[in-house]
Amino acid sequence: MNRVYLDYNATTPVAPAVLDAMLPYLRENFGNASSIHTFGQKTRSAVETARELVAALIGAKPSEIVFTSGGTESDNHAIFGAISELLVAPALLPGPPSEATFHSQHEMQNRTARSGCAAKTESASSAPHVITTVIEHEAVLNACQELERQGASVTYLPVEADGRISLDDLRAAIRSETKLITVMHTNNELGTVQNLTAIGEMVADTDVYFHTDAVQSAGKLPIDVNSLHVDLLSLSAHKLYGPKGVGALYIREKTKLRQFLFGGHHQRGLRPGTENVAGIVGLGKAAELASQLWQAAGRAAHRRTPRQTRTRLARQGPASPRQWRPQR
Repeated sequence: MNRVYLDYNATTPVAPAVLDAMLPYLRENFGNASSIHTFGQKTRSAVETARELVAALIGAKPSEIVFTSGGTESDNHAIFGAISELLVAPALLPGPPSEATFHSQHEMQNRTARSGCAAKTESASSAPHVITTVIEHEAVLNACQELERQGASVTYLPVEADGRISLDDLRAAIRSETKLITVMHTNNELGTVQNLTAIGEMVADTDVYFHTDAVQSAGKLPIDVNSLHVDLLSLSAHKLYGPKGVGALYIREKTKLRQFLFGGHHQRGLRPGTENVAGIVGLGKAAELASQLWQAAGRAAHRRTPRQTRTRLARQGPASPRQWRPQR
């Protein structure tokens, strides 16, 4: 029996052109990209070319792209990196709270309940505040829940009937302690596309960082980080016909982000460790293919006359949910 694979939101096959681009860096071009000799510099050049291609896909500068192991790492680095140094709690790194920390927090809650005081404590009111949504990927939701255990305050916004958050709800949730808003671009189950431009414009002139998980949209929808006003953006190669185990985090210039790995000085010290050259090359090639497809689609749309457009739409009939949802 022939089986048809339809779960493209979970992962995509590696495109033949992507595999062809990767293979030399799994065989003859095996040098360490940090080495100063010819073998290393050849792979260094491939890594930097891939950085340029990923940056071009989302309208960023190459210097704003940091390669990671995938979407989960990118989300965690964005969320914890933006918030951890602001936490009063002693545990700044992800992980379960210590027994002392847990009991201290539990006793504080009991004292507050016994006193019947609904006002926030001084430490709670000064804790950093994060806003996210109830439909985020677990990489974001679980990271936010861990932040709560470490002392941060998190608001989880609901969505409306169309799967989008209410901008009025978001505006009302922002307060002086708000340090980060993280809202996914496209939902992996609903296909809903959030209005990131409106969110970005809302906080563009504030000190609030804006992160989006674009794992499901990068390469499938046109993205311009400047038009969206995002400070941080996560993407993953295996969602756009690249290999598994590699992704990227866009970090806008002057965005202060704490590093969590310590080692060499790779990627400006933000993400040390010997680069996965073959994977990075594959991500770069996948980004290039996606960019080429969007450019070709733009040229075709530009050549189409208004009359042709009206005829085409008339033949298609009214748009169904399947038509307007992102194709993967």
